[in-house]
Amino acid sequence: MPRRRSLLIGASSAMALVLLVVLGIRLVADDRPSARPDQASPGPVLLIPGYGGSQASLAPLADRLTSAGRRATVLALPEGGTGDLRRQAAVLDEAVRRELGDGAPSVDVVGYSAGGVVARIWIDRYEGEVVARRVVSLGSPLHGTRLAGAGAAFARKSCPTACRQLAPGSDLLDELADAPLPERLPWLSVWTENDETVQPPDSARLDGAVNVALQRLCPDARVAHGALPSDPMVISLVLQALGTAALAAPSDCPAPTTG
Repeated sequence: MPRRRSLLIGASSAMALVLLVVLGIRLVADDRPSARPDQASPGPVLLIPGYGGSQASLAPLADRLTSAGRRATVLALPEGGTGDLRRQAAVLDEAVRRELGDGAPSVDVVGYSAGGVVARIWIDRYEGEVVARRVVSLGSPLHGTRLAGAGAAFARKSCPTACRQLAPGSDLLDELADAPLPERLPWLSVWTENDETVQPPDSARLDGAVNVALQRLCPDARVAHGALPSDPMVISLVLQALGTAALAAPSDCPAPTTG
């Protein structure tokens, strides 16, 4: 075969391969849902416990959501909630897929303490914004907490994987800091300035989210970290955030919920 003809055939084959690759990528991209979940059609609520994985800590909030007509499930975290937060995000994703498989149009996600970091990982690693209608984090050390930093530095044997990941400047938190929150994902982050566990408390602040320091709304609030999921005012904020009205920063101290 003449050299020129061989080169032409080779170039044509290479071009065809490039076109097939480009077309394949386009088909995969087109196969992904492009629309955000319908804000007027709330789905089930998945609640993620904090460090240590206590499901009981979220029971009051889950019960109140159920009383309001929502299906609420508190996740059981692997390794007692002290193992790799990435693995916990995978467990969340499995729970989300089950809900979608059962016909849910979308999910709402509530993360308490380290559970909010798990939600953030899930959004980043699993494109959670495609199926998450709304996200709420409560007292979440999204930029780490000095308590974990001290544990990682001075008591490493007593500071499991999740503890080390929650130290300020950890590889995981730096990775998340470099990943902006997806646009148009309604996210409410609530924290208390009386937080003795997450230091500084405004580590819960998240760029792109609706950020609420409880005492800015309710100056007399004496809510500690452990009381966030059961405090009536906080529960009221969560219920409002998971409603169908557009998510916005509240301007007044919420009336405690009952029910």
